[in-house]
Amino acid sequence: MGRVAYIIRCALRMDYKNLFRTVGEAHKISGKNRLWLLIDIVNCGFRYGAGHMDYLLCAFYDKTPAQRATFVTRGINNTVTGMLNDSAYYETFDDKEKFYTAFAPYLHRDWLPLESASEEALNAFLEAHESFILKPRGAACGAGVEKRNRKDFPTVQALREYGKEAGVDLIEELVIQHPDMDRMASGSVNTVRVMTVLTEGQPHILYASLRIGNSDRPVDNINAGGMFAPVDTETGVLTCEAIDKDSKVYKAHPKTGCTIRGFQIPCWQEVKEMCLDAARVVPQMGYVGWDVAVTDDGPLLIEGNNMPGHDILPQMPVHTPDNLGYLPVYRKYIKNL
Repeated sequence: MGRVAYIIRCALRMDYKNLFRTVGEAHKISGKNRLWLLIDIVNCGFRYGAGHMDYLLCAFYDKTPAQRATFVTRGINNTVTGMLNDSAYYETFDDKEKFYTAFAPYLHRDWLPLESASEEALNAFLEAHESFILKPRGAACGAGVEKRNRKDFPTVQALREYGKEAGVDLIEELVIQHPDMDRMASGSVNTVRVMTVLTEGQPHILYASLRIGNSDRPVDNINAGGMFAPVDTETGVLTCEAIDKDSKVYKAHPKTGCTIRGFQIPCWQEVKEMCLDAARVVPQMGYVGWDVAVTDDGPLLIEGNNMPGHDILPQMPVHTPDNLGYLPVYRKYIKNL
């Protein structure tokens, strides 16, 4: 019933302009009849919970029914979120101040709320950190994140006033990433998305992907021009080329020349241990995507995503030469999925 209700909601809220644009894109790529594609996209929505972007990004137009049934689609991702995450605890993850408080042992950096911190505390922070990050407490997808400098704000009052005008609530220490991560892309902190599931009291890693910055913004999110590549969860090695939101494939980073396939995530065992440990902190949230930065001193949490997207799952065409998706891995840990 939940899946049916989800499909009905999607039909009522669907962006039909983008649906028809997707039909056109799929037609250009596959050469298949537009009407056939439109009917097939709608059918995939009902049968597999696939949104029209799932259809395009995962190349469903070239998949058999059996292959399509192996993919984690938008509908399935939402179903897992509903099964394992208690909405009463969403605020712990949605509000960065609450998240930073709950997961303090894993942050390993200074931070303060701009409005409620004392003038003395803010002055001490500015004295200690020449450069820093400003964030909205409810930021998502890297929106509103700024890298700023102490000289931009002559007084604490100027900093607070700017925060109100710009809608930023938190000031935090700049994360200096590990030299190997900097070698990949130096314009942003490149984070590892580690997806955990907590079932029967035990945490497991479903998958991991390295998010790589590729824009003039200090974020690595694919919605801000970044790309991603899948990580072997045993070794921490990138197993394939990277891909961006437009499905462009990168064998090497276009700005640094760093080869992507075969790149080793530093401190990988520590990354895994930290995420598995963090997954136990709020057991009511059993499906979380952790964004992890790696520094010379080891890994630290940037944030946790309680409604994690599925757009950086390692199931894009470049990652799936066998045309099979990631759903079988989910079913190893999640019963009745």
